[in-house]
Amino acid sequence: MKKSFVVLIHIGFWACYFLLVFIALALYYRSNHSTFLVMNALKSLLVFAFIPSCISYFLYYFLLFPKYLQHKKIPLSILHGLVISVGAAVVGYVLIRYLIESGRIIDMDQGGKNGRSTAARVIMVMTSIGIVCGIVALVIRGFITWFNEIKLKEALKEKTYEMEMALIKSQLDPHLLFNTINNIDALILKDSVAASEYLNKLSDIMRFMLYETKPTQILLSKEIEYIEKYIALQKIRTANRDYVHFTITGNVGSKQIAPMIFIPFIENAFKHTNNKKLENAISIDICIKSQKIEFRCENKFDSKPSARQPDSGLGNELIQKRLNLIYSEKHILEVNKTDDLYSVNLTIING
Repeated sequence: MKKSFVVLIHIGFWACYFLLVFIALALYYRSNHSTFLVMNALKSLLVFAFIPSCISYFLYYFLLFPKYLQHKKIPLSILHGLVISVGAAVVGYVLIRYLIESGRIIDMDQGGKNGRSTAARVIMVMTSIGIVCGIVALVIRGFITWFNEIKLKEALKEKTYEMEMALIKSQLDPHLLFNTINNIDALILKDSVAASEYLNKLSDIMRFMLYETKPTQILLSKEIEYIEKYIALQKIRTANRDYVHFTITGNVGSKQIAPMIFIPFIENAFKHTNNKKLENAISIDICIKSQKIEFRCENKFDSKPSARQPDSGLGNELIQKRLNLIYSEKHILEVNKTDDLYSVNLTIING
């Protein structure tokens, strides 16, 4: 939702609020036109009706909703809401007591038990006003959040579709697919059993990409299984057993992750690694912790212009956009490039 529209919603609420206050004030003093009395009433009402409502409204809106209610912490929301409203009422009472001329609208100088009773009533009324305004703030914030989530889901759906199409085009383009099939075909005469296993891996990869990447979240174990099969197919093209170093640390368990969130970086690493005889030319590490998942991918490359390959991999800009949509403020992406090493470090919080 546009900020200008959000501002208009707030302005509309406060305009209606003060209109009701002044209508009530006009009806109450319709038979008494004493200028002094009316002005004193306006001063007191400004503090009485505005201070607790304003404090409660904005604290409910900016603090209570995002920190507690949005995370479904209902008991804490109620508790902190009462604390905010009572605190706002006390602030309003102190301002009335010491800054507004007393004795006109509310008798603040009454002594003893009667004075304390009056103060308690005033604080209770202002607390009620604060609670009502706070509830309105929660409703407005909830509506804005709901609207933004709908827009985000629409944008995510569009970007996910774009991502899937780009992945299919960049990873299983005819050139790569034909090369893989040719490598398997050459392997059939040497080792038919191994060739059959690789065909099954290729079939599993295509099935995974076409059918299992539609949900917004999949099991991390499935993502890792796909990565392993993808690496195995890529290693057919070299006799170097130490060409790729792939490690997984930590307990995968039942953790979930967005589908194919790591594979674009791995795919780019294979595309831009020129010398397949190097040991650990590509290094991939996935570290699983209780509150985050850390992914690291490094590949060595020849920086000479003649050895560079055209950038046919999935662009970092599109990858970054997808990360921002899926893991907004819950991921850290660091990309570093030296003369002969390209590294990507991605941390997904609460993965």
